Amino acid sequence: MEGNQLKKRISVASKREPADTVIKNGKIIDVFNGEIIEGDIAIVDGYFAGIGEYEGNRVVDAKGRFISPAFIDGHVHIESSMVTPNEFAKVLLPHGVTTIIADPHEIANVLGADGIQYMLDSSENLPFDFFFMLPSCVPATEFENSGATLNAVDLKPFYQQPRVLGLAEVMNFPAVLQAEHDMLEKILIAKQYGKKIDGHAAGLSSNDLNVYLAAGIRTDHESTTAMEAKERLSRGMYLMIREGTVAKDLQQLIPIVNERNARRCLFVTDDKHLDDLIHDGSIDHNVRLAVASGLSSITAIQMATINAAECFGLEDKGAIAPGYKADFFLFDDLEKINITTVYKDGMAVVENGSLVIESQNHTLVETERLRNSVRYHELTENHFHIPLKTNKANIIEIIPNSLVTRHIIEKVNTSDSGIFQTSIIDDQLKLAVIERHHMKNQIGLGIVKGLGLKSGAIATTIAHDSHNLIIAGTTDFDMVVAAKAIKDIQGGLVVVNHGEVIASLELSIAGLMSDRPYQEVYASLNEINLALQKLGANDHFNPFLTISFLSLPVIPELKLTDKGLFQVSKFEHIDIDA
Repeated sequence: MEGNQLKKRISVASKREPADTVIKNGKIIDVFNGEIIEGDIAIVDGYFAGIGEYEGNRVVDAKGRFISPAFIDGHVHIESSMVTPNEFAKVLLPHGVTTIIADPHEIANVLGADGIQYMLDSSENLPFDFFFMLPSCVPATEFENSGATLNAVDLKPFYQQPRVLGLAEVMNFPAVLQAEHDMLEKILIAKQYGKKIDGHAAGLSSNDLNVYLAAGIRTDHESTTAMEAKERLSRGMYLMIREGTVAKDLQQLIPIVNERNARRCLFVTDDKHLDDLIHDGSIDHNVRLAVASGLSSITAIQMATINAAECFGLEDKGAIAPGYKADFFLFDDLEKINITTVYKDGMAVVENGSLVIESQNHTLVETERLRNSVRYHELTENHFHIPLKTNKANIIEIIPNSLVTRHIIEKVNTSDSGIFQTSIIDDQLKLAVIERHHMKNQIGLGIVKGLGLKSGAIATTIAHDSHNLIIAGTTDFDMVVAAKAIKDIQGGLVVVNHGEVIASLELSIAGLMSDRPYQEVYASLNEINLALQKLGANDHFNPFLTISFLSLPVIPELKLTDKGLFQVSKFEHIDIDA
């Protein structure tokens, strides 16, 4: 801050000088005392200068509405929205979210350091605050092929960036447990720069948590039960309560939150599709759901604001108080949280629920692979054949709206030559993960249950964490057609039925994001959803986001990588034959 700005803020706070803007007649959410207070709010140069009685060059009448600090998403992957940071900001601002802590893990697994730089550059100079945690596990494990490898030395230069807050979710627990050299270097460098370290404690035992905390990891967003949540809080972790598109953990975890521990809890979305962000909202949805589940509105707002800010050391965010950023919104109902007006840096960016600014970042880091990231050899039906020695197989069973899968063993149909045959009746479909970064001709095959397709195939290059091509289908022919279609559009989502592409969404930026306006992407997603109905897909969960996590080898129980079927509990590949 320049001396003149500080001098002016002090002058406004002391009432020697009028504020730029004064908000009058509002009910202010005091996140420190957990109560509602009244008074004029003085704003100067994008900061709050005081609460009390103030005069300003511009006066805004809040007309008795509530005034809350703007919301903060404590952990999110922008790439899961399938739009660029500029478009992402446009979607979130009407929902009262003005700050996110993003993990560019997805694009980093495709493009490495170039992917991180792209996210930093494309999120600059926008009326929205993008902070980043550096991907800690690229690749996530050694059991898959990713587009890049990021070692400690590759990450170190990014800590010079003021918007980089620390090291993102440490998913490779075995590397921490064994004190592997590069993982230790990543943790030590983050500590040397005074940065935060996020955790990913899926399925970890009490003693595993001891190891995590001893290493300096301080957050976790993978709790799925109240018992897990309490355990993490008792170990000194910040509890990130997640409500995304697939992982919906909030209602299971909210009962653990009380007046004694609430200030160690915050909200995150992690992975949320664009259509869900538009329909339900972002962190505002978490707050509404928490209130509907019995949590007090003020506590829920604390979790969405000051708690998240304090967790990440954002000292001037998360509250309506002198010296804090003037990021806030007005709303009418404490339970519905129906946001009407949003301010960023003291300026109205949303009025009557609609954007009143046109934000645009024209920075684009064009690398050779940014728009040419989908690479694999031509595929035939033979590539999808699964030979079996018996009529029993290890199968991935989907748990609706969960990242966790079940490992089941079932009888399956085979041809006379012992080739697995899909079964619509038994809901046993074929799953394939195809390496798409370096032409390695690596294909992992498996069987999935619970997807419910009655015909056709679906394919996407959004396949956590290495983002290879993943295809689920009822016939080898439709899977071949889907693979070709994905390559033609250089990444995205494709729905195929009887050899015809009936819907697609092009994601030309690293095979993860579209360069189109969010409204156009949303329209394409609606076409995708209609096409899924024609395939008879299960409508109780999002099929595409669900299959995108079936290749994630750090979440129990059974997953599929381009190297084959993977049993998470043993941390090793297994045969399809049971």
